[in-house]
Order: sequence, then structure tokens, then C-alpha cells
Amino acid sequence: MSRTVKFSEDVVSLGDLKVNPGKVVRHADEARRPVLLTSHGRGVAVVQSLSEFESAQEERNFMRAVVAGLVDLEEGRVVPLEDVKRHLGLG
Repeated sequence: MSRTVKFSEDVVSLGDLKVNPGKVVRHADEARRPVLLTSHGRGVAVVQSLSEFESAQEERNFMRAVVAGLVDLEEGRVVPLEDVKRHLGLG
């Protein structure tokens, strides 16, 4: 799961990124927090480690599936457990 940006450590200007991109990427990976990139004092992008990005994406996909399942349940789109077991050859 993504961690909150520590503004004292995780804010980098685009100019600093151009000077040492490896350091910025390494920091994002080691701190396991996103790095906020700024231009003229305004946030413009985020650098995040690949593992943190993938983890966050999996969490978003899971939550979307949970919400879709709850909507199906509320709207009566359900299948009895015995029918599912029979369909899967489990019962």
C-alpha cells in the first residue's frame, strides 16, 4: 500500500530530477513512498517504485471487484452455492 508523502524528504523539483534521476528513483524504492515532482513550486507528477505501484493496483482491482459483488448482491444477481459447486464439479 502506498505511504503518505513526507514533504521534508519526498518532494523534488524537476530540475533536481534531471540532475540525478537515479537518486530520486532509488529514494522512492527504498523509502517505499512516492516522490512528488514539482515545477515552479507546484506538484506535476509522482515517482513511485514498481512494487508499490503494482501493490496499489492490485488493491484497487480488489476493491472494484468487492464493490461490483456488493452491487450484484443488492440487485439480486446471485447464484446458490450448490449450483456453483455443481458447475465447478465440486459437489
